[in-house]
Amino acid sequence: MFRLQGLVAVAALLLSPIAADAQEARLIRMATGSPAGVYFPVGIALCRLINETRAEHGIRCSAEQSAGSVANIAALRSGDVELAIVQSDTQAAAWTGAGEEGPFDTLRSVVSLYPEPLTIVARADAGITGIDGLPGKRLSVGPAGSGQRALWEAVAAAEGWAAESFAEVAELAATDQARALCENRIDAFVTAIGHPALTVQEATLSCDARLVPATGAVADRLVAETPSFFEAEIPGGLYRGNPDAVASFGPGATLVTRADVPDEVISVLVTAIFSKLDRLRGLDPVLADLEPEAMTKDGLTAPLHPAAAAYFSTQGLTN
Repeated sequence: MFRLQGLVAVAALLLSPIAADAQEARLIRMATGSPAGVYFPVGIALCRLINETRAEHGIRCSAEQSAGSVANIAALRSGDVELAIVQSDTQAAAWTGAGEEGPFDTLRSVVSLYPEPLTIVARADAGITGIDGLPGKRLSVGPAGSGQRALWEAVAAAEGWAAESFAEVAELAATDQARALCENRIDAFVTAIGHPALTVQEATLSCDARLVPATGAVADRLVAETPSFFEAEIPGGLYRGNPDAVASFGPGATLVTRADVPDEVISVLVTAIFSKLDRLRGLDPVLADLEPEAMTKDGLTAPLHPAAAAYFSTQGLTN
């Protein structure tokens, strides 16, 4: 209901011939995520803004499906894509070299997008009322290469939890976790995602599922010690059976690139985003609350790409 019909229409628009010189346009690839998540439709929305005027600038944008944030950083680092949507904590880890690959010195920020709170979706009969109720339960934490998995590993380490702390730890893809929950194969799944989200909608429509608060001393400490984490709230009334707002924390979604991606490409991108911001807010519900001031700084650990920095300066968007 949230976006499926829009996705079909937008995908048809993006794939149809738009200009006679379409085959000669410079192709820019954006790594996004699973169709069941939020990154893929957001990537389609961002690419749509560029593609609408590609006859003027000769740049064509393609939203590429992927396993998520960690995989997106790897694809960007290897040169397989020019743009990537990633969680702010994944961006920070790549820039500082917290992963096995070492510092990603040419990583550059473009823009911050929206909050992605840690979202715990549990069966109503599982007896889970908070994050401290997860031990001993059957839990899905997401596949390797996903931002949700990386966030969960940070939370579990901070809580002192190991795999043995749970009855079962599954690594289900976003497309499978709601069904597994409603078929009683897991008690809960955790994800980091913008709202409203299809995977949460599917779970709450298909069975009695509840969003569980992610609060407490460990959550407070992670927010205080991790600049890429923020306090967040999942609004009430978005999902069946969940009328009240749910407190949580987590990273934000950010758009990143490399230093060697031409200024022209990034200039076209940021100009399209900010000159058509009202339209962008209407292309997907998760983008409805975009604010220029936050978009230029929140969760942006890596330096801004020079073209983005220049645009923000000329538009008076820098502090």
